[in-house]
Amino acid sequence: KTRGMLVTGTVVSDKVKKTAIVKLDYTRYIYKYERYLRKRSRIPAHNPECINAKLGDTVNMHETRRLSKTKSFVITGIEKKE
Repeated sequence: KTRGMLVTGTVVSDKVKKTAIVKLDYTRYIYKYERYLRKRSRIPAHNPECINAKLGDTVNMHETRRLSKTKSFVITGIEKKE
């Protein structure tokens, strides 16, 4: 069961069992300088055995209930395999 955000990112680590670290790149607009700021974040996500995303894959993630201390996203599909 999912809720909230749907994001797309790249798997940068899959060392932990049933967990993948997904990198998100996004831009923020700064009104004062009238420019965009490039930002990135690393989000731990649950990696189910039926999907089993590997390093370098582009994946879709949905927000869900808290699964552990750091995980509140689950990988729902692979957009592009590496």
